[in-house]
Amino acid sequence: MKRLLDILSSLLVLILLLPVWLIIAMAVALESRGGVFYHQYRVGKDNRDFKMYKFRTMQTGSDQKGLLTVGDRDNRITRVGYFLRKYKLDEFPQLINVLKGDMSVVGPRPEVRKYVDLYTPEQMRVLSVRPGLTDIASIQYVHEDEILAASDNPEQTYIQEVMPAKLALNLQYIDTQSLWGDIKLIWKTFTAILH
Repeated sequence: MKRLLDILSSLLVLILLLPVWLIIAMAVALESRGGVFYHQYRVGKDNRDFKMYKFRTMQTGSDQKGLLTVGDRDNRITRVGYFLRKYKLDEFPQLINVLKGDMSVVGPRPEVRKYVDLYTPEQMRVLSVRPGLTDIASIQYVHEDEILAASDNPEQTYIQEVMPAKLALNLQYIDTQSLWGDIKLIWKTFTAILH
């Protein structure tokens, strides 16, 4: 049932927001050199890597300077990119990942391999389900960039504080997930973005 809802909802949103996609694509292309889309390998269900899509929000090649972004002080992010990130519009292309079956609408956000390799055996349970576009951790850490920007060592703060807290929330989700719970999470995500 969840997979059917993923397919239907992602198709509907893709079709309805096609004009928005085109505007975003033009804005990204006009502001800076490079492709409109960005892809990065993330770890999905059953510990398998997959190619996750986003609209490009940074200067080309920025990921070679580090995987974490640190809020307003991260000069790799373009002006259009700041706007897209603020309203999570850069995540729209992940609806393609949902259609392909790599992701679900709701589920633990997928992580890069570098950080998954640090998971404890208990934390690895987050890989027992499809990763999602949104989860409770994304809502509670909607200002994660600002938390990392305030740190003297953003990566250490992420590994020691943010990542374990988010994984704990994701494990709670896995243990209590339901269709009604997913619907509530989608609504909370929209309201969190708007605020």
